[in-house]
Amino acid sequence: MRTKGKRSEKINVVTLGCSKNIFDSEILMAQLKANNFDVEHESDSEDFDTVIINTCGFIDNAKEESINTILQFSEAKEKGWVEKVIVTGCLSERYREELESEIPNVDSWFGTKELPRLLKTLKADYKHELVGERFLTTPVHYAYLKISEGCDRPCAFCAIPLMRGKHISTPIEELVVQAKFLAAQGTKELILIAQDSTYYGLDIYGERKLADLMEELSRVEGIEWIRLHYAYPSGFPKDVLDVMANNTKVCNYIDIPLQHINDEVLKRMRRGTTRAKTDALLSEMRLKNPEMAIRTTLISGFPEETLEQHNEVVDWVKVTKFDRLGVFAYSHEENTHAHIFEDDVPEEEKQRRVQEIMDAQEEISLEHNESKIGNIERVLIDRKESGYFVGRTMYDSPEVDNEVQIPAKDQYLRIGDFATVKITNASAFDLEAEVVNE
Repeated sequence: MRTKGKRSEKINVVTLGCSKNIFDSEILMAQLKANNFDVEHESDSEDFDTVIINTCGFIDNAKEESINTILQFSEAKEKGWVEKVIVTGCLSERYREELESEIPNVDSWFGTKELPRLLKTLKADYKHELVGERFLTTPVHYAYLKISEGCDRPCAFCAIPLMRGKHISTPIEELVVQAKFLAAQGTKELILIAQDSTYYGLDIYGERKLADLMEELSRVEGIEWIRLHYAYPSGFPKDVLDVMANNTKVCNYIDIPLQHINDEVLKRMRRGTTRAKTDALLSEMRLKNPEMAIRTTLISGFPEETLEQHNEVVDWVKVTKFDRLGVFAYSHEENTHAHIFEDDVPEEEKQRRVQEIMDAQEEISLEHNESKIGNIERVLIDRKESGYFVGRTMYDSPEVDNEVQIPAKDQYLRIGDFATVKITNASAFDLEAEVVNE
């Protein structure tokens, strides 16, 4: 950064954490743009006056990253390189009082539901007419669509309700308006996100309406893929499986965080399910749609997790053969129900258990990918780098899943277009392909 001369005010928005925060930052930037601010997202330049940091407060690593980022820009302010530092998001919602006293150099702190007040601080108006309008930070051909806010689930390890509040669904008609706006900008893939997507609709319609929402979104002209993230297993609406099987615009893909499989641990986690129910749901998913890619997330080292219970998870992963899988080491979060337990699994052992699960998954992923060699796939092209066009099949979500690498030497593909390719080679987490001339 450098000392600035006199010029018009410029704002840099920095986003930390999950896709829900990305969505919130995009709404914020659209509001700032409508108020004639010069706005950039995670700018590499050094000529902005104000930085707005949208923080994450979910687990220890995320909190540490958020605090380090705040301190970095607080120091920049002290040196005269930035005029204002504003903090918003989950960390600010959860720890505002402590942070205000510990980092006094920040100008303003805002929670997760205080966008109008944040804008007012910048002498900007909240534009109610901006229904569905966002300043996309993703490549324009895909976008996250947040279908609800907050969560009513009582999971013992999770602080999300403390930071995001109770579940509030966005009405179907409003989401359709948002989808139409995105499609008009060139968006082809909608990634549906929420704290708990399968709860969608219960609060405003009296019943789960996720399947109806997906059908309505599929009718939006220009939208070609609809992808579902963050499905809670307990009370899963089975009509969603029918939509996935029968609607060609709905990807054969689901992100369903299961967290664990041992019954005793699931009970302590307050997940509201059992191994038998989980296995039955996974079997029904694969029976109704054998082509479905299932991604899950697990937690290792939950309080009182024994080695035997961990080994049960490893064996279950090997048998279940998830298409995609991620693992987190348990983070002992204050004011959650699990905080009453002793955090008795040493950090080194948590990491060892994480790695053991991921080693098992790596073998499964390699087996899955090698079985695709010779397949013809439809791929959405995300970018070009290092002599390759890089894309994804419908079985892969951006940032977290497999990518398909296509040599750029002999053909030209356009970013954001679909291409038909033949899979020619595979590694554990990526595929190689060549274009098939249609």
